[in-house]
Amino acid sequence: MTNNESASSEWTSELDSNYERLLSIGEECVTCEELKKLVKLSAERNSNFILYDGFEPSGRMHIAQGIFKSMNVNKATRSGGKFVFWVADWFALMNDKMGGDLEKIKIVGEYLIEVWSAAGMKGLHSDVVFLWASDEITSEKNSKLYWPLMLDIGRRFTITRIKKCCQIMGRLEGNLTAAQILYPLMQCTDVFFLKSDICQLGVDQRKVNMLAREYADAAKIRKPVILSHHMISGLKKGQEKMSKSDPDSAIFMEDTREDVERKILSAYCPDTQEDGLVNPCLDYIKHIIFCVENATFTVGDTTYNNFESVKEAYENKDLKEKDLKQGLIYELNALLEPIRTHFETNEKAKQLFSQVRQFKRSITQLAKSFKKLDLVELQVVPPQSHVIFLPLPTVKPTLQMIFDTFTQIKSCSEDDVPVVLFLSDWSARVCGVLDANEKVINSFYSVYIAALTALGCGTFTVIRQSEGILKDPSNYWINVINVGRFLTLDQVMANTLKDSDCVGYVISRLMRIADVISLSPSLFTLRSTDCNSDVEISLLEKFFSHYTELTLPTLKKVSIPSLLLLQRESEAHQMDTDQYFLLDDPKVHGKSKMKKAFCQPGNTSFCPPITLLVSFSTTKQITIVRSEQNGGDVTYESIEDIAQDFRDEKLHPGDLKNAAAKTMVETLTKISQGMKSDAEATKAIKVLKAAQKKLGKKNSNK
Repeated sequence: MTNNESASSEWTSELDSNYERLLSIGEECVTCEELKKLVKLSAERNSNFILYDGFEPSGRMHIAQGIFKSMNVNKATRSGGKFVFWVADWFALMNDKMGGDLEKIKIVGEYLIEVWSAAGMKGLHSDVVFLWASDEITSEKNSKLYWPLMLDIGRRFTITRIKKCCQIMGRLEGNLTAAQILYPLMQCTDVFFLKSDICQLGVDQRKVNMLAREYADAAKIRKPVILSHHMISGLKKGQEKMSKSDPDSAIFMEDTREDVERKILSAYCPDTQEDGLVNPCLDYIKHIIFCVENATFTVGDTTYNNFESVKEAYENKDLKEKDLKQGLIYELNALLEPIRTHFETNEKAKQLFSQVRQFKRSITQLAKSFKKLDLVELQVVPPQSHVIFLPLPTVKPTLQMIFDTFTQIKSCSEDDVPVVLFLSDWSARVCGVLDANEKVINSFYSVYIAALTALGCGTFTVIRQSEGILKDPSNYWINVINVGRFLTLDQVMANTLKDSDCVGYVISRLMRIADVISLSPSLFTLRSTDCNSDVEISLLEKFFSHYTELTLPTLKKVSIPSLLLLQRESEAHQMDTDQYFLLDDPKVHGKSKMKKAFCQPGNTSFCPPITLLVSFSTTKQITIVRSEQNGGDVTYESIEDIAQDFRDEKLHPGDLKNAAAKTMVETLTKISQGMKSDAEATKAIKVLKAAQKKLGKKNSNK
């Protein structure tokens, strides 16, 4: 290490000043040691650390967001930080603010930025950057980063953990919509999407910020520092924080001198602490008046240089309530006067303020139009199609999976409608399937499609969920959130999800409804054996019944026979290698596995050889070859005839197994040859094998 490097690593008085100044912003810091390291590292690298906060352009800004935030931002940038504001205009659009007009929402956002400029926020557009959500997360490029990150966060937490974060929205855990589960995940995503070093929000956002730190630990990435500022109380008794919906709960940046006087004179202001309630007038003096550097507070002939002396004088009754309030009115108007002047004299500011006021007067609650990703209109899928959702991936795809889809396709072949096979790759990721490994998930679907093609399933259109979403990510995720707003969390969980389950399963159910909306199918088939099929049908019916502009497809459950070879009650003795045929089984397994299959004489309630023989026979007539001693060859016209002879023990289990084994050898050979002729599937099989081996090692180390 050189002398210069040694000197740069020393903790200097300048670094200490920067650290203390940053620390003064927060009512809580998690952790002080990490903040100190961040300040030091930033100085050594001669680079800014990133602080993040966000706001939704809703038309009003109270004084805490205006003055208090401006001063805190100035402290942050002066201490070596770059402040990034996340302008949540996309969320305002989704919430139908300004009549759902994005251009008007953006004007409101520009107005709020102009307020900050007039309030004394320094370094605007250099050390202070405003990023607009509508630009950042809805383009295809950034959507590929933002939404998969949100899915990854979702897969790592349980429903219980996310419920705790929902208290930031003032909601009781037992009264949540499904969308309220999404919001903390998206806020957590913002932190990492913006590459934030410091989360500089209010203490009311602590739960979500701590979630971000937990995610960082799970994902093995650097944790953000949490620097939570104080939440200034409302002016009325018992209001823990200001409320934009109550105009008398706070001083707003556009308030007149008369507004300020009226609100402060009627504000709650006890001279002693009452039942733990905060005195909002003292709160304003401490966090707004004295947040300005070198500020003083003057009442009559007395000037106070710090908040503690004001508080002491008031509690000792040396300072009367009326005088305290008059002093506060004077100081607040002094802070707001430059802003009023700016909006009266600056042409740009004057025009923005005029537009925002006009929006408030003219906007009425419009009939909400339903925004949707339309893959038919985008010519990604054919209209009036039969949609089949392929199962979530596994490293060991079974013949049963392919047979399920094969049966769904054939069940509606007489309707002569185009078939769409939907690959739920992003749903798989949010559910944590195969460790959310994109390559392994895609490999499963490559093998799956190749096997279906080899079996001769006819023509179909394949659409990958991620590709469809990225055609119009904004409207797709608006769909997902709107679905979540309409349905309660309990409805989405039904009786098949528990609080201890991954929250990704909730998100995947919301995505499934959004997927159906985007595909606009005439028919949607589900497997009758899928335990989630009843839940999916119920949720689809609930949602579509609410929106008359949407047409509910025909929902059909298809009965599919089980291809299970053996029944074992104990899970400890279950082995999928002999209980099922796998897609990559060599043809020799067509005989060896069939030889071990259950086939009790006379028992047709569970007889795998009959099921497999009938399911995969390529001819209408089924001939069973047997010796003359056993009655010679016999040809059957239907499964009922085979079952009847077996029930009557006219058909020997060995002969039945031999016939079924021959059929299965042919089937496995056909699938194997089909996959070998597909270069993508050939590579995919190797990926699945490697993943299977890796997963086996991971499980053995647990």
